[in-house]
Amino acid sequence: MNAKTLKLMAAGAGGAAVIAMGGLTMATTSWAEPETPTPGPVPTEEATTGETTTLMTPPPTTPTTSSVAPEIEGPAPLPPEQEDLVG
Repeated sequence: MNAKTLKLMAAGAGGAAVIAMGGLTMATTSWAEPETPTPGPVPTEEATTGETTTLMTPPPTTPTTSSVAPEIEGPAPLPPEQEDLVG
């Protein structure tokens, strides 16, 4: 068998494989259009206009939090591996 015959047989086998894959794809693919529900009106409690409303309440007369102070005073100690770097 010479090289030309071998190439021709390989091309024939490749072409047959492509045709077989196409047939298998067409056989397993659904061509029907998917049924999508038609959109309807969006139910709301009441009509909205997009307007922002704010309540008019007076500000509190006393602060809502008292004075806050940290529990720890001064700088935090360094980790042991960094203690020798200072100095």
